[in-house]
Amino acid sequence: MPNNLELIAALLIPLVVLTVLRINAAMVFLSLCLGYVLVEFVANDADSLISFLAPDADSISASTLKLGMLFTPVVLTSIFMIFSVHGRVRVVLNALPAAGVSILGLLLAVPLLTPGLHYAIESQSLWRQISDAQAMVVGASAFASLVFLWMQRRRGERPDHRRHH
Repeated sequence: MPNNLELIAALLIPLVVLTVLRINAAMVFLSLCLGYVLVEFVANDADSLISFLAPDADSISASTLKLGMLFTPVVLTSIFMIFSVHGRVRVVLNALPAAGVSILGLLLAVPLLTPGLHYAIESQSLWRQISDAQAMVVGASAFASLVFLWMQRRRGERPDHRRHH
């Protein structure tokens, strides 16, 4: 259990921050998904672009570059969405996508870490449990985020279907 303290902290800190600061966790979840898309499709070419634009700059490790691409959209969205969740029910329901952000963020970040740290984390029992639940975490978090976003519509608000001529 003592070895799992870092993993527990990595899971709890984002959950607490998103909940206490009333940050719209559904939007942060979508930003995390965007970060993953950037890592998958842009990260490999970004290093060569940085070398081309700033040849004298110190080389950024691939791990650092990918982690930056993964979490930059998350951090920026979190900053812009501080105190965006209103109402007690929504604040409580926001904890569901916030938990998804915490778990998915960990699942996406660990493989991007340096090999030694990556293997040290993967050897822990808590990591194996989280990893085994990956499909359920992604599916439940996506569903919870969508429901939370659908709830953002104000009561009595109807789309304007009138034609403007």
